[in-house]
Amino acid sequence: MNILEKIVSDKHKEVALKKGLIPISQLESSVLFNKQTISLASNLKNSKSGIIAEHKRQSPSKSIINNSLNVSDVASGYEQAGVSGMSVLTDGKYFGGSLDDLILARASCNLPLLRKEFIIDEYQILEAKAYGADVILLIAAILSKDEIKQFSQLAKSLKLDVLLETHNENELNKSIMPNIDMIGVNNRNLKTFEVSLATSKALSELIPDNFIKVSESGISSIEAIKELQLYGYKGFLIGENFMKTINPGESAKGFINKLKI
Repeated sequence: MNILEKIVSDKHKEVALKKGLIPISQLESSVLFNKQTISLASNLKNSKSGIIAEHKRQSPSKSIINNSLNVSDVASGYEQAGVSGMSVLTDGKYFGGSLDDLILARASCNLPLLRKEFIIDEYQILEAKAYGADVILLIAAILSKDEIKQFSQLAKSLKLDVLLETHNENELNKSIMPNIDMIGVNNRNLKTFEVSLATSKALSELIPDNFIKVSESGISSIEAIKELQLYGYKGFLIGENFMKTINPGESAKGFINKLKI
């Protein structure tokens, strides 16, 4: 079993347990459930940098990245830096995140918040809305075409943006549908964890122009972004590069300032 299969297997158990503890009616009565959402897709369309900065404590490939930071400080720092959106990892077992991180980030900034999670059930989409997310991530590698359709329709009915993540042409072909706002290309192979920007470049011309293109993982230099912009990418998800520093907000600010030069 590769790492992705392991994560998904554990996620099914986790969601089943949560469903038994917190009914959907409770999620729907959350204060944040009816909050107006902020569109990441619109922000990226109008942004010069397109940076989506991530809060990530650890990962299966890198183990601990940064365990000492306060989510609120990271969120307000990213907002002051001028990022287009913030990604918050909510997986506990493999990434050290939680839904509490999402609530804290929501209370600390007015950025569009992406719930970065392995979504395998509609329940998690309702959960994302209840905890203050504006955007959900759907990973084509772990979902069928029907699930992508079903989940993206539910997200749109809740006024959530949808970022659909792909790794190859087959995943891309099954994922192109009207309820998707952004198509992300993950440069990290989720089965081997190897990273290559060539993935984003190769898939760029296969993504129709009506979708906003987002490149994810392994982006650590200004040169990489300028190169990917030539391939039509408007969004760039950056996690480790900022999180491995003492002050991710300052780190993001310096990066964006250099990008504008």
